[in-house]
Amino acid sequence: MRAPEFWSGGNGGLAPILLSPFSALYAAATARRMTRTGWQAPVPVICCGNATAGGAGKTTVALDIGRRLGNRGINAHFLMRGYGGRIKAPTRVDPAVHDSTAVGDEALLLAAERPTWVAADRGAGARAAVAAGAQAIVMDDGLQNPTLEKDLSLLVVDGSYGFGNGRVIPAGPLREPVAAAAARARAAVLIGTDETDALAQLPPGLPVLRAKLVPGPEGELLAGQPVFAFCGIANPRKFFATLQETGAFLAGRQAYADHYPFDEGDLRDLLAEAESLRATPVTTRKDFVRIPPAFRNRVTVVTVRLEWDEPVAIEQLLDPIAARVPVPA
Repeated sequence: MRAPEFWSGGNGGLAPILLSPFSALYAAATARRMTRTGWQAPVPVICCGNATAGGAGKTTVALDIGRRLGNRGINAHFLMRGYGGRIKAPTRVDPAVHDSTAVGDEALLLAAERPTWVAADRGAGARAAVAAGAQAIVMDDGLQNPTLEKDLSLLVVDGSYGFGNGRVIPAGPLREPVAAAAARARAAVLIGTDETDALAQLPPGLPVLRAKLVPGPEGELLAGQPVFAFCGIANPRKFFATLQETGAFLAGRQAYADHYPFDEGDLRDLLAEAESLRATPVTTRKDFVRIPPAFRNRVTVVTVRLEWDEPVAIEQLLDPIAARVPVPA
């Protein structure tokens, strides 16, 4: 589903006002849920979460942290709900067996890097990961999930979207008030430029780590080339902007709802459009795993990575986490 236009801010008319009573109920339910105590894992747990529904860059941050822990010799496992997937019980993701309908698209991206688990009950998922040898757990999402205690929570903020209109679901995109989410975070991670003045809504004492998305090496091959870009992510503008940063000429673009399940008809239409524009069809890694396999060799994937303004700041946050990693007997 696409987020309502009035979620993004500006004049939303009467809809946000009329929906405000339901937002109060939603926020109260979240607050009650967060009073529960979750499982305390014997290994450190890092949560990359956000305050809004939809993407803010959590998966990109989780991937970066997983790599940094790996560089320290720590066997970190990823853990997530597996949004869009049908599997609910704790399951280790196997890209050779599972597809996006089983475990969700983000889980497949994470599993390509490190051991990854999906579980509706994050506490049960963490137990399975620990039993399988995880020395640390990196959660992609879960800031509003109380079933697992966290040692370090990061509030990820998309600079181009911020907190939308600042209202709680369904009047706005917030899962809970910004102050409530920030109170459980050790630091905020701002990805990109703060276009909506989101940082002004954060508590003054909360550290803010700044980062940006940088195109992967395949982007250089697109410089000066006409491309037809399509994606089904929460903020397609970020992908289109990334392509322009590579120097590619955006001959056409098509945005779908987040996690859109592409079928063969969609791909035939998209490839026909690209051909009519004499442009290379390109998409994101997240979208690529949802493309029917028969069409994947005809689509170019453009990857991104996280580049921190001050890499030492994230490493300093990870220092006490690394110190807590159990030493193998």
